Amino acid sequence: MEEYIQCAVGEEATLSKTIRDEEIKAFAEISGDKNPLHLDEDYARSTRFGGRIAHGMLVASLISSVLGTKLPGPGAIYLSQELRFLAPVRPGERVTARVKVTQWDRTKAHVTLSTEVVNEEGKPVISGQAKLLVDNCKRIRQ
Repeated sequence: MEEYIQCAVGEEATLSKTIRDEEIKAFAEISGDKNPLHLDEDYARSTRFGGRIAHGMLVASLISSVLGTKLPGPGAIYLSQELRFLAPVRPGERVTARVKVTQWDRTKAHVTLSTEVVNEEGKPVISGQAKLLVDNCKRIRQ
């Protein structure tokens, strides 16, 4: 059964996940980004970060997951995504991606959302904004 998306300004959705070492290694293989800052503890210890950190785009992909599965949900297509990387995420750290509707244009089927990922202390590690096209202004009820 389908339902019309309301996309009411202020509507929110979240997703929490622990960034595991195995996922960092898999992301390096998939993306080709084998920067030793992500993969080599000895190297990473000698940097300003004092140890390994997750790829920023791996952490940012949680935003895409929320947008594609929760709000607006299945059928939504990215038009743009702005990202600001504010703090590193380390292997084993739990983060929460949060999206919030800030604008809804039903005539164009465009929705704009603030996007953010925070760590367990609630400190933002990524912030930005996404604009999506919502296919036929509908989503599948989950």
